Amino acid sequence: MNQHLSKNSPFKTLISFHKLIESLEEIALSDVDYRSNYAKSLLKEIEHIPEFRTGIEDFSVITNNKKLIRNLLADLFPTALTHNEIKAVAIPFQNIIFNRTKRFKKIVKNAGESDLLIRDFSEDQFYALSCILILNAYYNQTFDYNKPLFYDIPDADGVLKHYRILYNADFIEIYPSGNAPTLSQEDIDELMDNFNNVALWKEKFPAESWILKGFGIISLFDATKESAISNLKSNLLKRDKRPENDTNVSESIFRSIFKIPDLRIGISIYNDDEKKFTKLPLDKNSIGSFILQNENEMECCNAFLGCSLNRILEGKETISISNVETFATIPGNERFAQSLLDQNIKSCIFTAVAKEDKLLGIIELVSATPRQLNSINANNLQLILPNIIDTLERYDSDLQNQIEAIIQREYTAIHSSVYWKFKAEAQKYLNTNATNKEHTFKEIVFNEVYPLYGQIDINGSSEHRNNTVKEDLKSQLNHLIAIFENSKSIQKLPLLEQLKFELHTYSEDLEKELKADTEQQIQTYIEKEIHPFLNNAIADSDDKLLLDAYFENLDPKTKLFYHARKKFDEAMSIINKEMAAVLDNEQIEAQAIFPHYFERFKTDGVEHNLYIGASITPSQSFDLMYLNNLRLWQLQTLCKMELEHHRLKKVLPYTLDVSSLILVFSSPISIRFRMDEKRFDVDGTYNARYEVVKKRIDKAHIKGTTERITQKEKITIVYSHQYEETEYLKYIKFLQFKKVLEPQIEQFEVEDLQGVYGLKAIRIKVMNTDENLDSRYTYKELLDTLH
Repeated sequence: MNQHLSKNSPFKTLISFHKLIESLEEIALSDVDYRSNYAKSLLKEIEHIPEFRTGIEDFSVITNNKKLIRNLLADLFPTALTHNEIKAVAIPFQNIIFNRTKRFKKIVKNAGESDLLIRDFSEDQFYALSCILILNAYYNQTFDYNKPLFYDIPDADGVLKHYRILYNADFIEIYPSGNAPTLSQEDIDELMDNFNNVALWKEKFPAESWILKGFGIISLFDATKESAISNLKSNLLKRDKRPENDTNVSESIFRSIFKIPDLRIGISIYNDDEKKFTKLPLDKNSIGSFILQNENEMECCNAFLGCSLNRILEGKETISISNVETFATIPGNERFAQSLLDQNIKSCIFTAVAKEDKLLGIIELVSATPRQLNSINANNLQLILPNIIDTLERYDSDLQNQIEAIIQREYTAIHSSVYWKFKAEAQKYLNTNATNKEHTFKEIVFNEVYPLYGQIDINGSSEHRNNTVKEDLKSQLNHLIAIFENSKSIQKLPLLEQLKFELHTYSEDLEKELKADTEQQIQTYIEKEIHPFLNNAIADSDDKLLLDAYFENLDPKTKLFYHARKKFDEAMSIINKEMAAVLDNEQIEAQAIFPHYFERFKTDGVEHNLYIGASITPSQSFDLMYLNNLRLWQLQTLCKMELEHHRLKKVLPYTLDVSSLILVFSSPISIRFRMDEKRFDVDGTYNARYEVVKKRIDKAHIKGTTERITQKEKITIVYSHQYEETEYLKYIKFLQFKKVLEPQIEQFEVEDLQGVYGLKAIRIKVMNTDENLDSRYTYKELLDTLH
């Protein structure tokens, strides 16, 4: 018997059979002899135990009188139903349970005789519910609290069963003790609005201030399947986690529904675009797939390893295999059956999850026991399939939204500063579309905005690229020539001299300037002439080692040497990635100055455009002070990017220098979102001058010389007006004071460009002293970041 009477209760509990005894006394006075005699004899048996009537506080009274209590309660607990009913005497919400039916005893015994705890039922809830009982019974209130109460009890096989708790309180009476406060209607109204305020309930109903006298009857109803389905719904509906999360909870629910202790579950998601099965995104508790096993994705034609289970794909049907070992004996099923047996699967069910004839995925139920899963209990899936369909459909929708968000962010991003205008236009479309009216999208234009352009460019990137291509091609040709000259078994072939001559000719061509088609010509020649020759030549063991070493040096895709170019490409990628990271990180601070439109591009370096003005952020008052602040921010950020490059140079796999450029343009312009290109561009012929200058300025020379205006390790600021020069010289002086820029300043005129005249420039070097370079990198750290 559970004997855990809560001390934290408004009740002083007296277990009493007084109402039942009063009923027996009435029967004893009746004219029905057998009923009257039975009642009299029972009353005589209990008359020496006055506590049965006055109230029992010592549990030993119950323990010592089990048989007598069983006889007293015989009308309420018929012997003929003891193996069927799950019933006992109990005090509501408390762990006081005795006089259990045999079925009740068996359930508890199979669970290990552990105490029964009500699911999700706290001490605070118990206190408040006990008080609600008082309000309804004594104060004639009608508070409705119908939260279903459950016991979760494992059976002998470990399958968790769920039992709904029903209470009968006909034999209980509730009345106040001497120290119980009397409640007014205002007190009751206050309690009505404060269910979760347990301190208030304890104030109005102090501990043991009320008497609960009598006994209740608890009846359990096996609601395992219904409760498990409800739990599954709750689990699947949680938006803060995917359906695959918490595998143990999900498997426990399925085990309860199917009553199979070793049941495991898997999910394969169907990708209709690529006709593939994929796993759910991985996390430490994610549900896997028994079909895909260790593969993250698999073509539909291969998913069943040659087994003909097209009914799932074509008919959206359920496939059940009650005995995998027998299934394996059917021709055509051997590979799939062996795959299941390797995973200790002896019976299984695979069912299609489809919505409106669209396949979303496959639910996989498996067991290590033959015949546990079969076509009969497969019907249990019909009870939960609608919830799984809704969940996977929601998951598919969320996944598409995430994919769309990634595409927007990484490929066609709409910057947060202008998102409001696109959102407003989209809202107009939705509103008009709802009324079936035609809608013409309004062009997104921002007028009177001030542009800022800057770049950090990798110097001579095309020349470096050509040099590394030539270096790799020369190395490969020299390796091939060495093979032909040093080979003992291959050199006997007549064609050898011809091939050696052609290889020498191509090698000599590489000493000249690299032409656009040179690489392609050499690649085609090696692929079509040399490699077939080497693959078909009969070589001895020494020559075979020579050939193997050569082929191991080839890039898998191009079949060319990729050594010098790899170092160059990695250096380019590292510089671009690190420069973009500095810029993106500094943008957080820049947006705090004043919200503005920002975009950057990675080419042979990193370029960025900024547009600031009242039309982009109409909710805030714009002042030219914000433009000046942003210009200083831009200059400081390029200084940081230059310093970052200095830190990188010592560990880059290929030495590359950079130069920086700022274009100052003080006239406001308009920008328009080009629907065809999905990007912003300047609007109108007048504003086009800005774009012309941007495209031509970085290749310009100092007027009257052949010297480029940009130089390595320096920042060049190009401008048109005297007041722009004055403004930037102030910024430079400030950064020189901060020991960021070197003291020497160069000023010069820029050569006339087509349609652009009168440009001037300031050039200044960033101070790359040890004091400024306060952090270092290793090459391994850079590669880890890159990959």
